[in-house]
Amino acid sequence: MDKKLIFFDIDGTIYDHDKQIPASTKTAIRHLKEHGHHVFIATGRAPFMVSPVLEELGIDSFISYNGQYVVFEGEVIYKNPISAQSLEALLQHSETCGHPLVFMGEEGMRSSVDDHPFVHEGIGSLKVEHPKHDPSYYKGRDIFQVLLFCEEPDEPQYGHFREFDLVRWHERSTDVLPAGGSKAEGIKKVIEKLPFDREDTYAFGDGLNDLQMIEFAGTGVAMGNAVPELKKAADFITKPVDEDGIAHAVEALGLLA
Repeated sequence: MDKKLIFFDIDGTIYDHDKQIPASTKTAIRHLKEHGHHVFIATGRAPFMVSPVLEELGIDSFISYNGQYVVFEGEVIYKNPISAQSLEALLQHSETCGHPLVFMGEEGMRSSVDDHPFVHEGIGSLKVEHPKHDPSYYKGRDIFQVLLFCEEPDEPQYGHFREFDLVRWHERSTDVLPAGGSKAEGIKKVIEKLPFDREDTYAFGDGLNDLQMIEFAGTGVAMGNAVPELKKAADFITKPVDEDGIAHAVEALGLLA
């Protein structure tokens, strides 16, 4: 069959709930590559946080920071950093509200506070330790995403920041992205780089930050453990991640035919 561009979210899609990759997923992805498909990771995680997944699966192309940093076969093809002026205004407001931030750059991340339970809980769910304290980390370097640590009822306090989109990924935290930024925008940059059409794209995900990607892809696949909003938008709903969901979809969609 024709070669396709196939994009996989990590948490809840590639990773199961124990942050492990099911054996059936590894096999399915290996077979996809053997059939000549271009396989990408598409995640809200930072580039320095996806290395273990890339190495385990033998992948060297990825969309990170929810579309703000895109790599194809080891080459960076797109960057979309947040302006320092906007970051300074966000920091000042978050400090007034008592909400910590984590600034995420190309090679590292730093927290606006020295220690906070919300940061421990949110970052800890990714099996990552509380970042070091450096509230000025955004100065003089590119920042592609910010983690704002607050609960959902507190989000309206940030509604006046028109230059940002807030996408919740944890009950204690929401991603702060440049307005209009998404994994779908990252896919568009890949399509621009390669001779493929939108119809040639497949996307797999489970969370709210996958919504635009699932809607944009030629075929959007929601995991069986996906949030209801994503299932509603998907073209195909597969089994949960811990029930061989990716392998099931790859076979059902004829991607190895």
